[in-house]
Amino acid sequence: MGYTNQRIAYGNTLVELGRQDERIVVLDADLGASTMGKLFEAEFPQRHFEMGIAEANMTSVAAGLAQTGKIPFTNSFAVFAGGRAYDQIRQTIAIGKLNVKICGSSSGLSDFGDGATHQCVEDLAVFRAVPNMTVICPADANETVEAVKAMAAMDGPCYLRLNRNDYPNVTKEGEKFTIGVPTVLKEGTDVALFATGYMVGLAMEAARDLEGAVSVRVINVSTIKPMDAEAVRKMAEGCRAVVTAEEHNVRGGLGSALAEVLCGEPKPMKMVGIQDTFGCSGHNYQEVLEYHGLTKSAIAEAVREMAGI
Repeated sequence: MGYTNQRIAYGNTLVELGRQDERIVVLDADLGASTMGKLFEAEFPQRHFEMGIAEANMTSVAAGLAQTGKIPFTNSFAVFAGGRAYDQIRQTIAIGKLNVKICGSSSGLSDFGDGATHQCVEDLAVFRAVPNMTVICPADANETVEAVKAMAAMDGPCYLRLNRNDYPNVTKEGEKFTIGVPTVLKEGTDVALFATGYMVGLAMEAARDLEGAVSVRVINVSTIKPMDAEAVRKMAEGCRAVVTAEEHNVRGGLGSALAEVLCGEPKPMKMVGIQDTFGCSGHNYQEVLEYHGLTKSAIAEAVREMAGI
C-alpha cells in the first residue's frame, strides 16, 4: 500500500471493502474528486450516488439505504458533512441507530487555502455530544485503512475525521485497529502526552526532542468516542501530569474528553489545541498550524511546564 494521504487511503480501502461486501455503497456531495469517493465510483458506478451540493439530502438518502440493509458511507468536507446535515444526522441516523458511516474530509486546518468557512475545528465536539455516535480520528494513512475496515464491520452510526494533506505515518502498516482503545506509542514516566490525528506525529517528535530532560509517554487516541476510560486512567498512571494535543478547538474535543475521564483522579493538565477561534487561510498547511500554535515546540513547551522544568 504505502499510503501517506488519509483521503487516498480511505478511497482505496472503500474499493477493497466494496469488492468483499456488496452492501457497501458510497454517497458524495459534489466533492468525490477530493474525498476520493471517485475511486469507488470508478469501480462500482451502480453503487455510488452523486447527490450534488446537498449534504442534508445525501444524509437522508443514506439513512434510507441503511434501512434496506446497505452500509452507506457519506462523504463531504468535515465542515459540511456534519454542519449542513446535523439535523438529519441527529433526528434520523443517531436516534434510529442506523448503520451510516459519515466521513468528514479535509478536517481541522488542513484545507489551509480556503480559510475559516472550510476549516472544521469543532466537529469532534459536535459528534461526541450526539448519543449513539462513534467518533474516530486516525493518526495517519496506515491507521485510516484499518479504521475504515473496523467502521464497516461495526453496526451503528460512525463519524470519521480525515486530514487533507500528505504526511509521514507514525503507526505500523496493517496493525489491527480496535474501536475505543488508545495505544501507547512511546513509554515514559514523567508526563502522559495524549494526542489525536495529525498531532500524534508532532507529539512523537516533541517527546524525542525532550529525551534526557523529560520522560514522555505518548498515547495515540484515535477513537474519541467511545473512550476506554479504564485504559486511559492506566495510561496516565505513574505520570505527574497530562498534556493533550489536537487539531481542534480545545473546547469539547480530545482534551475535554480526557478531562471527563480523569476527573475522578485529577492530575495537572494542559491542552494544546486551537484556542476557541476559527481557522484562517494561509500559503500552506504548516503556516496555518504555526499561527494557531499547533507545533512540536508548543507541545514540548506544554510538557516542560507540566513537568516543572
